[in-house]
Amino acid sequence: MPAYSNIPEGSRVSSRKFVHFALLTAAVLFTFLTCAWCRAADQPQWGEKFTRNMISQETGLPVHFSLETGEGILWSAPLGGGSYGSPIIARGCVFIGSNNLEPRDVRRQGDLGVLLCLNERDGSLRWQLAAPHIGGDDFLDWPGVGMCSEPTVEGDRVYTVTNRGEVVCLDLEGLQNGNDGPFVDEGRHATPEHLPAIEAIPPDADILWLVDLREEIGLYPHDSPHTSILLDGDVLYLNTGNGVDNTHKKIGNPAAPSFIALDKKNGRLLAREDEGIGPRIFHCSWSPPSLGEIKDRHLIFFGGPDGVCYAFSALSGTTGETVTPFECVWRFDCDPAGPKENIHQYSGNTRESPSEIMGMPVFYNNHVYVVAGGDIWWGKRQAWLKCIDADGEGDITGSGERWSYAIPRQSCATPAIINGLVFVTDDAGGVHCVDAETGEGHWVHQVGRGLWSSCLGADGRVYVGARNGTFSILAAAKEKNELFATRFPDQIHGTPTAANGVLYVATLSRLYAIKAQ
Repeated sequence: MPAYSNIPEGSRVSSRKFVHFALLTAAVLFTFLTCAWCRAADQPQWGEKFTRNMISQETGLPVHFSLETGEGILWSAPLGGGSYGSPIIARGCVFIGSNNLEPRDVRRQGDLGVLLCLNERDGSLRWQLAAPHIGGDDFLDWPGVGMCSEPTVEGDRVYTVTNRGEVVCLDLEGLQNGNDGPFVDEGRHATPEHLPAIEAIPPDADILWLVDLREEIGLYPHDSPHTSILLDGDVLYLNTGNGVDNTHKKIGNPAAPSFIALDKKNGRLLAREDEGIGPRIFHCSWSPPSLGEIKDRHLIFFGGPDGVCYAFSALSGTTGETVTPFECVWRFDCDPAGPKENIHQYSGNTRESPSEIMGMPVFYNNHVYVVAGGDIWWGKRQAWLKCIDADGEGDITGSGERWSYAIPRQSCATPAIINGLVFVTDDAGGVHCVDAETGEGHWVHQVGRGLWSSCLGADGRVYVGARNGTFSILAAAKEKNELFATRFPDQIHGTPTAANGVLYVATLSRLYAIKAQ
């Protein structure tokens, strides 16, 4: 019997209309909520998948918040004092590198590099990967610095590189579901070598496999390894962190590759670059790769520590039994006029030096956008934002440049391309807005006293934090418009991240989860 059968006759028509209206309203509301849910998503790797464009599709992000009153602050979590990376969010977890200045596990003491896995809901600790510093030479693994690499998450697997130059595959659940080998010596790994191994129990991480690049490829790390692993099918692509020795006058191991590929299932080395990059490294190989498709060709774009942007053919699989050299499809020298011989004599020269690439190349509309220039510590105060035609072959230095935009200071930025505009930062604190099509500079905005982070483009805005703690929100438009600015109590080195409607900002000592109210 209809639910309205006992309603007086004169009211039945309006009641039917009410029921229909209620059903329609519910359907519209469900559609709205479903669409909102579809827009909200995890951020399981640094930058947009494959392209590495430093943007997010998130909407409803905060335009203002207050550290003083707590307005918009969902939670914050302590990081110690050496957090230089950017947060990654996946499957209810937030991943961020840190040091061990404030131990979360009383059993793990001392100067350790740490990767934290926090609960996305409240910032509480789920597990941590801890690794003692290499020791013996500070420049191999700088004391007090946390793990700098941004993890890449796929399903229940977490791929990253430790402060010791080890590529690791981790269980998303940590040791809560047991120690799932083949690697089972987590206790020894997390304990300094001069101390007896401390048994691995929660909240220790569960390492599934580990490849020590110092042993596997002869890596000579410098300062601290940094990468964000590019995952394509069963292949992991990454820069290695090979660099100079503590004199900054020579390469620790010029024969070690700057770019490699591993099998994600077991860490087996599949391929390595054979471009002779090693002797041309001015400081270190810190630029993670990106991927794009050009005329049915899958290309891996790698920003070299020699100031050259390379395009390599992506691997077709992991079936080969021998380590093969990457096929180089094209190369583009971002600074052809820079010094090419005896390059380390220019170390510390702020007027003349070779160039390098520290940020990621971004693939956008069949072009590669990349920043190259002087090293932020030891090089010249000059950089360029380059737009390169990605459809080329061989040495395209003289033919592949679409446009070049000069930056009057060093820069380690990864471009953020949104609304047809490219946003990059420089080491003097400038945010540059450049037309993606023409290379015309629209404006420069000063944020703080220095920017090592990149801009995040999201929700029609640009979010960026500076080394003096200044944080700005700018309109992603041709006309300069600062929408909001505040000051965090500590330095910001990492790039903001947006996921599931929340903005994440990491300072050296604390991670903030911020949501619009």
